[in-house]
Amino acid sequence: MLRYGTPGEAAGSAASAAAAADDPADAGVSVDLLTDTYRAHYGTLLRLAALLLDDPHSCEDVVQEAFVRVHVARHRLREPDKTLAYLRQTVVNLSRSTLRRRLMALRLMPRPVLDEPAAEEGAHGVLERDALVRVLRDLPRRQREVIVLRYYADLTEVQVADLLGLSVGSVKAYGSRGLEALRARMETS
Repeated sequence: MLRYGTPGEAAGSAASAAAAADDPADAGVSVDLLTDTYRAHYGTLLRLAALLLDDPHSCEDVVQEAFVRVHVARHRLREPDKTLAYLRQTVVNLSRSTLRRRLMALRLMPRPVLDEPAAEEGAHGVLERDALVRVLRDLPRRQREVIVLRYYADLTEVQVADLLGLSVGSVKAYGSRGLEALRARMETS
């Protein structure tokens, strides 16, 4: 049932409401309530952050930052029973911001050059190439020419035959024998 008071009562209640708004103890969430919420819900908020983020240190940072932000803004929170909901939303927002910063950092990070081999690979490649050149020099002249033109110059069998003045069958035979000799000599060296 609605009750209408006298103008004096209305002025008195407005004055008491204004006094309550000015009194820091009555405005917003108390530090004690925030401390109790911290003790009771830190673990659940940490698990929430863990579902949104990928490493435990970031989760702890996000939850701690959420409590700090709520502590700083506690005078604006008028309904103490919504403190946990406000904390949850802050954890979600801070997690999103953390992920956004990570994605931006990944986008801005210089791309690794994939064409450059590692130093070990380069040294190993030089050793293999030197061994291959030595073995290649030991092959008979025609086999060496066919192998070099076919596999290093990337010519077709027809092009190699025309270049060397041989038949395509001879190119195939020299190539086959040359590859066989290369394999055998590379395995022994």
